[in-house]
Amino acid sequence: LLFAGVSLVLVCSLQERGALGFERHYHVTDPFIRRLGLEAELQGHSGCVNCLEWNEKGDLLASGSDDQHTIVWDPLHHKKLLSMHTGHTANIFSVKFLPHSGDRILITGAADSKVHVHDLTVKETIHMFGDHTNRVKRIATAPMWPNTFWSAAEDGLIRQYDLRENSKRSEVLIDLTEYCGQLVEAKCLTVNPQDNNFLAVGASGPFVRLYDIRMIHNHRKSMKQSPSAGVHTFCDRQKPLPDGAAQYYVAGHLPVKLPDYNNRLRVLVATYVTFSPDGTELLVNMGGEQVYLFDLTYKQRPYTFLLPKKCHNSGEVQNGKTSTNGVSNGIHLHSNGFRLSEGRAHVSPQVELPPYLERIKQQANEAFACQLWTQAIQLYSKAVQKAPNNAMLYGNRAAAYMKRKWDGDHYDALRDCLKAISLNPCHLKAHFRLARCLFELKYVAEALECLDDFKGKFPEQAHSSACDALDRDINAALFSKSDNAEDKKGGGPIRLRAPGRKDSISEDEMVLRERSYDYKFRYCGHCNTTTDIKEANFFGSNAQYIVSGSDDGSFFIWEKETTNLVRVLQGDESIVNCLQPHPSYCFLATSGIDPVVRLWNPRPESETLNGRVVVDMEGASQANQRRMNADPLEVMLLNMGYRITGLTSGGAGGSDDEDSSEGQVQCRPS
Repeated sequence: LLFAGVSLVLVCSLQERGALGFERHYHVTDPFIRRLGLEAELQGHSGCVNCLEWNEKGDLLASGSDDQHTIVWDPLHHKKLLSMHTGHTANIFSVKFLPHSGDRILITGAADSKVHVHDLTVKETIHMFGDHTNRVKRIATAPMWPNTFWSAAEDGLIRQYDLRENSKRSEVLIDLTEYCGQLVEAKCLTVNPQDNNFLAVGASGPFVRLYDIRMIHNHRKSMKQSPSAGVHTFCDRQKPLPDGAAQYYVAGHLPVKLPDYNNRLRVLVATYVTFSPDGTELLVNMGGEQVYLFDLTYKQRPYTFLLPKKCHNSGEVQNGKTSTNGVSNGIHLHSNGFRLSEGRAHVSPQVELPPYLERIKQQANEAFACQLWTQAIQLYSKAVQKAPNNAMLYGNRAAAYMKRKWDGDHYDALRDCLKAISLNPCHLKAHFRLARCLFELKYVAEALECLDDFKGKFPEQAHSSACDALDRDINAALFSKSDNAEDKKGGGPIRLRAPGRKDSISEDEMVLRERSYDYKFRYCGHCNTTTDIKEANFFGSNAQYIVSGSDDGSFFIWEKETTNLVRVLQGDESIVNCLQPHPSYCFLATSGIDPVVRLWNPRPESETLNGRVVVDMEGASQANQRRMNADPLEVMLLNMGYRITGLTSGGAGGSDDEDSSEGQVQCRPS
């Protein structure tokens, strides 16, 4: 009987686990996304709702607000279960349930520089930490670390708290000011859900940092136990972090863009970081730019011309692609500059696409011909996902990126060109577009060498109007910038520093930046320039979708693998900052400037979708690109509803001036 009872319990447990696994696997699907609509508005706050947090089961939702209150909701029944003043004296920016506390302990961080711990059963604040000296922006917790949590604040510190040891103090885990100077601000942090030893941190600037908490603690323990721990010579320097405890990630084009952004008072700052459910990907909402996804397993360096020459290692060059220690760089910089594979090109046969992909490609070509650049990019991306080894698709998508000219498009085009060349070293258009991309990205010397290589490989194109035009552009740029030509060539270390604050960046920081890894995917359409708490999240247990808030009051949903925008919904009258998906259902909680929490789920097919659907997704995306590149007066007018002209649908900058006639290097797709 005992054996039978145990077996029955085991079977029931397995059935429950299987049902939960099935539920979580299929809880977000394409039809559900297409039916996503507003279910309810939870009212109770009197100020902006700056943070949301589901408990592990998904039956409770906590919110924090400018009104210094936290509310715990029953979201499934749209009820307010508890409301309490947190004791903070300023806006609440972060709220977290403490794991293994039975949803009894809630942690809040606020603009008063304080971190408070609350017991919800008695509605009391049981611990108050005042160790930070600037606004606390995020709290992070981890199931493997019970009674432990972390905070990120604008004093540049990441602090660790252990409620078992000391209720009045915390310890500094990471001090970013030791690396980046006193002006650096930590904005966000998160712990890897599959390996709680890894902590990701977003801060001022384009770099995102990944730390090994266990290595840091072991290093400090060994330093304390070392017999010579208190003995230092004049030249001795104790490293705050051990080698290998930190890894940086950055969108490869952003370091060189920093001077331009700073001149236009456009701030780059990571406003939110989060891991995929399986812990293999890191998603970053980059304030002042786009949303980026970094692959933590299959890493790639930013293309080598973005790094200092001292980091270049000679690798085997094949088909215009260099491999260094197993990491793909795409191109190779010799001591004298840029080089592609040697020898004259010969036309390589192209593998034919299946009929259904050929139709998609033709649709993309037609969109390109109609100057519908985003539509063309999305169709090419859809085809690339199904045929990832087709050089023509990459080359065509590169052409569309170059025509659209949104922020980061030329770098994505460059990546596509390099991919096309690696698949087909004789891809004429990809070679030429690569030279144009280098020029547009301000790598003028490299662009000249790339163009010279192109002329050598394709002598029949050497005197085409497109080549002549690019040659003139390059020479004009070299002439006008002759004073700093050496700085531009090879992407010197100055590009990895914050302009005007060169002395504040430590040598350790420089080394970590030079070793950064590049992104895998980029998601465009939203705008993130007004608030520094704007989130982006994975949606679905398999991370099938990406969601992000926006300054235009909408939130955007992309397919993760194709990066295609599939849905835009109006989530706030002003700005959507927070988006937190339910852990088990196709259920999304959002908040922003409005003093309400909104709940979204798939609406019944019998129900007419409400007016919150943004039908013109392309128009919304273009408006956000204008918003990101506008000066403060233009942003104010946009917020007042005035239409700003001056930027075309293709974004800032002039045309590439490429000849599209037969027999020349063509701009149009293949």
